[in-house]
Amino acid sequence: MNSIADFLFEMGMLCKTPRSGYQFLGSGRESVAEHVLRTVYTGYALCKLNPSLNELRVLKMCVLHDLPEARTGDMNYVNKKYVQVDEAKAVRELTESLSFGNDIRQAIDEFNAKETMESRIARDADQIALILQLKEYGDLGNKYSEEWIQYALQRLCTEEGKKLAARIIQTDSSHWWFKEKNDWWINGNSR
Repeated sequence: MNSIADFLFEMGMLCKTPRSGYQFLGSGRESVAEHVLRTVYTGYALCKLNPSLNELRVLKMCVLHDLPEARTGDMNYVNKKYVQVDEAKAVRELTESLSFGNDIRQAIDEFNAKETMESRIARDADQIALILQLKEYGDLGNKYSEEWIQYALQRLCTEEGKKLAARIIQTDSSHWWFKEKNDWWINGNSR
């Protein structure tokens, strides 16, 4: 139980670990945990577009893919040009005392290998989570977000992911909130 308690406290670091690329975008911020949450919901939605997928495996990869960042921090694309992160060591040391550590290692390894349809869907969910964030910032006026979106779109590898991303970039990020402009917005009364 001690190792599980330690693991759960360590996972709390993901809430405190910033996604570092936003400093280059010039606006926005997000913790690794916030990114993981959106990745999980995106992976869930992508699974619903393709019932042949093993949903549990996809969601497990979505939940666990950035787990090593509790130890390594988030490395953006500029950082990665200059800093070598030993993710394998972080995963090994993070999981070695856990009775379910092998399960975590297998999910992260599958995600990184990009060989299964489930791993490609999970990777697309990871990129679409970024695209969603960038679209929101672009809708709020960040002039660089569109260029970043174009790079993220090139990283997508499934038809489901490409179709969903295409719809996302055509949708105003506040549409869900404002789609029913009725009396509520004037008087606080619903229909």
